[in-house]
Amino acid sequence: MKLHVIDTGFFKLDGGAMFGVVPKTIWQRSNPADENNLCTWAMRCLLIEDGNKLVLIDNGIGDKQDARFFSHYYLHGDATLVSSLKKAGFAPEDVTDMFLTHLHFDHCGGGVRYKNGSDALELVFPNATYWSNADHWKWATEPNQREKASFLKENILPMQESGHLKFIDPTQPFPVQQFDVLFMDGHTDKMMLPVINYKGHKLVYMADLLPSVGHIPLPYVMGYDTRPLLTLNEKAAFLNKAADEQYILFFEHDATNECCTVEHTEKGVRLKETFSLSEL
Repeated sequence: MKLHVIDTGFFKLDGGAMFGVVPKTIWQRSNPADENNLCTWAMRCLLIEDGNKLVLIDNGIGDKQDARFFSHYYLHGDATLVSSLKKAGFAPEDVTDMFLTHLHFDHCGGGVRYKNGSDALELVFPNATYWSNADHWKWATEPNQREKASFLKENILPMQESGHLKFIDPTQPFPVQQFDVLFMDGHTDKMMLPVINYKGHKLVYMADLLPSVGHIPLPYVMGYDTRPLLTLNEKAAFLNKAADEQYILFFEHDATNECCTVEHTEKGVRLKETFSLSEL
């Protein structure tokens, strides 16, 4: 098995929204904000090369929306989904499985595009199975008012209309070796975190349970989460196990750090060390 980091660029989000009830005087130490109170976040995906399988986890924000939409998020950086795949030696047509942790626009927007500048939509990964789960799909396609702006039908519905969508059965293993799935409900209903057995470690793709190293302390819960107290409990259980078993945490949104480990301290579970995936 080989793992490849697939960078798709950076965007900005309000620091207060990203850290919830935690005061700016505290969170800005790890995630400094600009003059508009915006912090920079990565959209870092992960490509798993394993035998005849090429599995991509999440795919970034894409480029379908209009200038007004993107003006809120200040996209920047040189990396793109396709250029990062090419750097790893692959093209979109090579991807066999598109695993989506959840269907918020910054996690799945890169999986669908407009065809040849027309109004017709097509899959970016034409040979891939697109993986979600039935509960989250229902949540995303019948959205509550709080999350409605994050679930964009042009990102989501073409997966089903194309016939490429499949649902993961929580009672059954994901059909890729060395790959398990954790389900989390605090951020959004039935978000999926991949757990990959890699070089003797359990590597967990953190998605939005833990956006960055700065979110490791338990009260640091995003204002975007639909059930923040549940997130807090999910984080506590996960981080204790991660410290006990020395999980590798792989960050989708941390603009600086790709991976870390955590450890038990007198103040609770805290950061142990950070490193790049290539250092494993």
